[in-house]
Amino acid sequence: MMRLMICALWLALTSVLVAGDEEYVLGPDSQRQEGVPKGTVTEHLWKSQIFEGTIRRYWVYVAAQYKAESPAALMVFQDGHAYVGEQGRFRAPIVMDNLIHKGEMPVTIGIFIDPGHKKEQLPEAPGWKPTPENRSFEYDTLSDQYARFLLEEIIPEVQKNYKIVDDPDQHAICGISSGGICAFTVAWERPDNFRKVLSHVGSFTNIRGGHNYEALIRKTPPKPIRVYLQDGSGDLDNEHGNWPLANQSMAASLKFKGYDYQFIYGTGAHNDIHGAAVLPDAMRWLWRK
Repeated sequence: MMRLMICALWLALTSVLVAGDEEYVLGPDSQRQEGVPKGTVTEHLWKSQIFEGTIRRYWVYVAAQYKAESPAALMVFQDGHAYVGEQGRFRAPIVMDNLIHKGEMPVTIGIFIDPGHKKEQLPEAPGWKPTPENRSFEYDTLSDQYARFLLEEIIPEVQKNYKIVDDPDQHAICGISSGGICAFTVAWERPDNFRKVLSHVGSFTNIRGGHNYEALIRKTPPKPIRVYLQDGSGDLDNEHGNWPLANQSMAASLKFKGYDYQFIYGTGAHNDIHGAAVLPDAMRWLWRK
């Protein structure tokens, strides 16, 4: 039943353009620009011990300006395939190339990670078909397990080849839907390592207890994290909760506790159309000094 519900969420996320989305278009920072150095992207495979029995793809983006003698900032993306492709909507490597070139974000190593499949071998191509079986458990659970997966497995593996700065203020994490709440959970659990969060149509609803965050934020001393939330009035409303209300409640709680936050609320649905259109501005805001 849980798998059916999660599949339904992703059918909504990957749906065609609906009313409320037409106003959102990609700007020049999401397009290749003449004279802008192009970073490199490599694809890798990982079999996890922390999420035992899972296998997944991940991609590593290295800014063209990276030099081995100078540690780079770090940005991690959940549902990596949705962000890393240059023909998709987010086109994060293109956005990062343009912003780094203009000095609007630091030289950065990007890690784009897909959720775990419970298989011996990966499906032939990345994507949502078949749905990664471990996605909801990894992303929607309120615990430190995914943070440990990053800090004990993936990041050390990337650091075998690239130097990453130790400063947690230079570590960002991003995701969409359940990947959005996952990004927040990582920073919430480990602000000593991640202090920048970018959430697109985040699932702060009761899939696995995420609706509790609005109260936890109010009752917990503020943590040193910066949070960017994006959502739309056409987002989901189902047995897990109401996504627009949940994101508005998150924003209200962050405001109440004095967090450095930004909430961009539009008219879009549960997809990547609005989030992709504002990604360059979101990154600029997140990485501002």
